[in-house]
Amino acid sequence: MNREDSGTVAISEAEPAPRTMPVIRRRRLEPDARREQIMSVAVRLFGERPYAEVSTTDVARDAGVARGLVNHYFGTKKELYLEVVRVMLTVPEVALERLPTGGPAERVDAIVTWFLDVVSRHSTSWLAAITAGGMAGDTDVDQVIAEAIDVAADSVLAAVGVTERSDEALRGMARAYVGMCTYTAREWLQRGALTRAQVHTLLTTTLLAMVEKVFP
Repeated sequence: MNREDSGTVAISEAEPAPRTMPVIRRRRLEPDARREQIMSVAVRLFGERPYAEVSTTDVARDAGVARGLVNHYFGTKKELYLEVVRVMLTVPEVALERLPTGGPAERVDAIVTWFLDVVSRHSTSWLAAITAGGMAGDTDVDQVIAEAIDVAADSVLAAVGVTERSDEALRGMARAYVGMCTYTAREWLQRGALTRAQVHTLLTTTLLAMVEKVFP
């Protein structure tokens, strides 16, 4: 019986056997991990380029996710940007939890060191956030920055052992110190006018003087 009569299709020895296509599986991430991955990419992109030059499509592509997932976790592009600014400028509670239990000098040194570590590690993104990345004057952005400054001021007071923070004058002094920290860090990171050691000395000395001679 020849090949045609058999009713089947024979594969000659010269023909390669068919192979199944490999199945490519994407590694599944938990929602929190996926959200953190998207945020990490957004922080980098908004740090590298002005707000107008970054799209949610750019973020999704670099994060390896569908654009709809970016919208699912963060909403609009502006809402995503506001979250980036908030993350970059707000002092997390863990920073205070890890402070040493020693005296004011030791705690001041630790909180200043933490601040300088963070802004140097994420210098591009931090500078873009503190200058609003082309969104200066936007009401929502200004509000997020103001809220972050308030949190930072409260963190400064907590770091030096001030438990009663209802005095608005006291909080005003702390906010003024936060402003000094911001502009001093910019002199170091952006203009190169100061070294890290000089910034550290200036910020620790100033805060200790405020604790000893200004704060009630």
